Amino acid sequence: MSNNLKSKPNNKQKTDDVIRLGVDVGGTNTDAVLICGHHVLASTKQTTTDNIYQGIENAVTDVLQQTDLSSEEIDFCMIGTTAFTNAFVQRRELNDVAIIRLGLPTAKALPPLTGWPQSMLDSFKQQVFMFSGGHHFNGAVNSDFSEASLDPVIDSILANSLTSVAISSVFSPINQEFELRAKQYLLTHCTDISVSMSHEIGRVGIIERENSTIMNASLAKLAERVVDAFESSLTKLNIKAPLYITQNDGTLMTADAVRQFPVMTFASGPTNSMRGAAFLSGQQEAIVADIGGTTTDIGMLQQGFPRESSMHVDIGGVRTNFRMPDIIAIGLGGGSICDPIKGTVGPQSVGYLLKEKAISFGGDVLTATDCTLKRDPTFIKEAKPELITLKAAQLDPINQAINQLISQGIDEIKTSRAKVPLILVGGGHILVHKIPAGISEIIRPQYAEVANAIGASIGMVSGDIDQIFDYDDLKRDESLELAKQMAIKATIVAGAIPDTVSILDIQEMPLSYIKGQATRIRIRATGQLFLTSQRAC
Repeated sequence: MSNNLKSKPNNKQKTDDVIRLGVDVGGTNTDAVLICGHHVLASTKQTTTDNIYQGIENAVTDVLQQTDLSSEEIDFCMIGTTAFTNAFVQRRELNDVAIIRLGLPTAKALPPLTGWPQSMLDSFKQQVFMFSGGHHFNGAVNSDFSEASLDPVIDSILANSLTSVAISSVFSPINQEFELRAKQYLLTHCTDISVSMSHEIGRVGIIERENSTIMNASLAKLAERVVDAFESSLTKLNIKAPLYITQNDGTLMTADAVRQFPVMTFASGPTNSMRGAAFLSGQQEAIVADIGGTTTDIGMLQQGFPRESSMHVDIGGVRTNFRMPDIIAIGLGGGSICDPIKGTVGPQSVGYLLKEKAISFGGDVLTATDCTLKRDPTFIKEAKPELITLKAAQLDPINQAINQLISQGIDEIKTSRAKVPLILVGGGHILVHKIPAGISEIIRPQYAEVANAIGASIGMVSGDIDQIFDYDDLKRDESLELAKQMAIKATIVAGAIPDTVSILDIQEMPLSYIKGQATRIRIRATGQLFLTSQRAC
């Protein structure tokens, strides 16, 4: 299904602005958009195929045909994908991993993989090793590390044909020396392995950071296959623009970075929708509800970005601490199965079989889409709402249940009683027609149904630091300024135009359990992507 071209590009837009292609590959649909500056040139929503790459080719071909643009005119290509999230949660396509922890004798009480579900442990093989090493919070050595201690690991890698290693060292975000030395030693003897280091992935907490690193290492082979396939699809379409893939916080990674850090894309789907909602509505502070076929993701926008979760995040039953948006998912979507007698909606859903099973498409299952079509028969042109025999009054309990589900989700995500706008996006945005409690207004921006692809296309680059400073050694103001400059430098290194970099978020947490004035500082900066062949925008 494709949308009509609603904003045909004029010559100025074609020649003066940067052309961005955004693609979002979801479980039900693959969406694509072409945008030029703030103008949406074309959009499409295609069914996700078993071979997801065919869906990408279909979607991109459609938007190019709508605009008469050639593939050579695309400056940037951004893709959002749930491939890695789905693989890990469904326990499939994970490769075996050698796991190394440096921290003895103080870090042996809870060995690696503590708390992992047995079903997850059964889905790939693990070889666990624990050695001396690690540091204290101030960077001082916990215990000495020797490269020679890794020889049993090398023997195991060679004997078991392992291709991926996860290394974590106590307080490595403060001092990375031992992890770097371990990686270098391993690569000297095992040149073809992929090495994931925890200081590049997680935050200070050892267990959650180590979990994230193991997850990343288990996806190494799949990352190679997925990114290779993305690049092959674009090559087949003769698209030579650089490829970027969106990560959890709505910013971008290069294709090579995703090969190295696939775990950073886990929450890119809902994040893209929220960034797209901010772009389309112009709102920077609001609640966003992305209503899909099976579920609704609800989150809060702060300065146009999803609010970051401050809690540990469980993925597939495993605790992690890398950057993730604060999102609540509820079982409400266009395919949610409804019972008008009981007045219930979902969480069971017909999902991507909506056009086969829903009553308004000739099926025999009453869905939330059917109930909405009874209220607005023009919602989906190819549907036949006359097939729904229930009277409008009989559907009132359904509508009340939908409103209650949305209101509960909003109540959970809000942190104050002040009313805020609600931006509705996603293919099921039409399900909500009453203003929920705590909401000042409902905003349905144009192109709401492809907000996720738009969010992917407008991604920025970012850099962040998460480090502990001792205010007894360096005063607070000086520590904060140093941390800001470190975050700005990281953003520029990631590819941002220096003049566009700004500080997005500052978190300062005194560590009362440590003697002195030790304080943990987390700062994130973002900037516009630098285009080497940039046309004036």
